[in-house]
Amino acid sequence: MTCPTDRTLPAFVFIVPTLLFIPLLLTALPGDCTATEPWTGGAVAADHPLAAEAGREILEAGGNAVDAAVAVSFALSVVRPYSCGLGGGGFMVVRLVDDPRTGALDPVATAVDYRERAPTGLRPDTFEALHDAEASRYSGLAVGVPGSVAGLLFALDRYGTMDRDAVLAPAIRLAEAGFTVDDHYLQAAATLEEAFAADASLATSRRFLWERFLKRGRVAPGDRIRLPEQAAALRRIADHGAAGFYRGPIAEAIVRAVSAAGGVLTGGDLAGFRVEAVPPLLGTFRSDTLYTMPPPSSGGLTTLQILGILERYGRTRGPDLASLDFNGAAYVHRVAEAMKHAFADRAAWLGDPDFCDIPLARLLSPAYLEEKASRIDPDRTLPPERYGSRPPPVEDHGTSHVSVVDAAGNAVALTETINLEFGSRIAVDDYGFMLNNEMDDFTTRRGGENAFGLRQSERNLPAPGKRPLSSMSPTIAVAPDGTVDLVVGASGGPRIISAVVQVILDTVVFEMPAEAAVAAPRFHHQWWPEKLFLEASWSDWPTSGRSVHEGDPSLTALLRGLRRRGHTLGTRETIGVVQLLRRSGHGYTGAADPRKGGRAVGIR
Repeated sequence: MTCPTDRTLPAFVFIVPTLLFIPLLLTALPGDCTATEPWTGGAVAADHPLAAEAGREILEAGGNAVDAAVAVSFALSVVRPYSCGLGGGGFMVVRLVDDPRTGALDPVATAVDYRERAPTGLRPDTFEALHDAEASRYSGLAVGVPGSVAGLLFALDRYGTMDRDAVLAPAIRLAEAGFTVDDHYLQAAATLEEAFAADASLATSRRFLWERFLKRGRVAPGDRIRLPEQAAALRRIADHGAAGFYRGPIAEAIVRAVSAAGGVLTGGDLAGFRVEAVPPLLGTFRSDTLYTMPPPSSGGLTTLQILGILERYGRTRGPDLASLDFNGAAYVHRVAEAMKHAFADRAAWLGDPDFCDIPLARLLSPAYLEEKASRIDPDRTLPPERYGSRPPPVEDHGTSHVSVVDAAGNAVALTETINLEFGSRIAVDDYGFMLNNEMDDFTTRRGGENAFGLRQSERNLPAPGKRPLSSMSPTIAVAPDGTVDLVVGASGGPRIISAVVQVILDTVVFEMPAEAAVAAPRFHHQWWPEKLFLEASWSDWPTSGRSVHEGDPSLTALLRGLRRRGHTLGTRETIGVVQLLRRSGHGYTGAADPRKGGRAVGIR
C-alpha cells in the first residue's frame, strides 16, 4: 500500500479522494438489504483477483478452507510481491467443523503463529547503537527469519486435505506465466521509485527489485511481471516441503542476500524456525463468539477491547450504537475513545509472550472493560494519560489478508506481511522474492516511533528468537448455533485494527451488506499521536437517507462535532484494506476492499 504523509485538516476541508468506489456506497447505505446471491459452495476474498481465483480452483477441486487459503497465500507471494510472500510471515486463525485427520466428529479451533523471529545475532540495543536511523527498515539487520513457508505447510499438513503439488500448482503457473500490473501495484512501485531517484546506488545494491519489479522506474499499467525464479523456489517447496526452503540452496541464497546488506541472519536461524499452534483468543460481541489471534499479535486483544468497551458503554450508559447516526460525530467520537483506551494498553502491555508476562485475563475482564467504558465522556476527549491502565511508557504497508469459507462451513482468516512496501527492499535474486523488514516492528529505539508512528514499551525490544509485536487481526465470528457469521481481516499496520473493528460494527450493528461495509469510509485513532484520522473519501460519503441525530448531516457538521469534543483531525488516503466474508441465508456473500483492487469469489 502507498503510505502518504499524514496531513492536518484545514477547517472543514477534505482532500478530494483518489479512490473511485463511491458509486457502490451510493447504492448500499446502512440497512440496505441489497446483496449478491449467496455462495453456498464456498467463498474466498483476497486482495488480488488471480489469488482469489487460485482459492476457488482449490475449492472446486474438493479442497477444504485450509487448502484454499494456503493456495491463495502462495499465489499472493507472486502477484503481491510488495505485500507478503515467501520472505515474510503471518498468522492464521482456523475453525474446522471436523478435523480431517480423525474419523469421528472433532471440531478444531486454533491459531497458527508463523510470525518472523529475530535472528540470534540481534540484541536489544542493536539499532540504538547505529547512526543509521533507517537500519531497522532498509538494511540486512531489518530482516527477520521468514515464517510463511513453514506456517503454510504446517497448516496444510495438519488441517488440509490436499497434497503440496496440487495446492502450489496455481502459484507456480502464475509465476511462470506472469501477472499484469494493476493500479495498486503502480502505487506501491511509485513509493519506491522516489527512493531510487534519491539514491542512485540502490539500482546496483537492489538490482533485482529495480530491474524486475520496478522495470528501472518505468513500470506501467498492463506490464507483465514474470517470476521464473520464484516458480523454481515454489517447485522446490512442493517437492521437499519446508526443508526445501529452510535448508539447502534457497536458505543459502537468503543468507547471502542478508549478509551482503549487513545483516546477521544465519543458516542456523532458518533451520531452527518453529511454528506454534495455540488456542485462539476468544471474546464475544453481541451474540457472536470471536476467534482471533493472541500475542504477539496485538490485533486480537485490541479488537476485543474496543468492541467490549463499546458494548458495555451502550449497555449501561447508552444510547446504543445502532441508534446513533452512522459515521456521525457522536458515533465517531465514541468509537475513537474506545480505540484510544485499547491502543494505550497495546503500547504499555504487549510484546512476545515468550519473553514477558501479558495480563490478558485482566485486560479483557468485564470489570476492566466496564471501567474503561465509564471513562468515555460523550462530549469531550481526555488527556492522554487517562487512557488505558498506565501512563505513556516512554503502518502496514506490505500486508495482505485472505478470508475463506468452504461448503462444509470450515473457515480460515489469514493475514501475512513483509511489513513495508517490498519489505526491506532486499530480494533473494536467485529465487525471485522479497525479504521482510519486520525488525522495525520492535521497539528499536526506546522512546522513539516506528514506521507507523507507534510508540511501544521496552517489552517489545528485540532479542534473539523474539517475535515483534504485530497489529494483524485475522478474526472469525461464530453464531450461537456454531455457524460462521463473519471471516474478516485487513492490512494496514495499526490501522488494521481500526478497519476490522469498523467492518464488524458495520455488519453486526448496522446490518450493512458486505460490499458497503468494506467500502464505507473509515477513521483511526491509535492513542499516540493525539490525532483522529479520517479517510479522504469521507467527503463524498452520501448523507441522504440517513437518520441524523445532530442536525445538519453535512461533512461540516461532522467536523464541527468532532472538534467541539476536543479532537485534532487529520486525513489519510486509506485506513486499512479489508477482505470480508459474511453469512447470508444458507451461504456467504463477500467483498474485497476496492482500495486495493482485490476480489471475492465463490461457488454456487
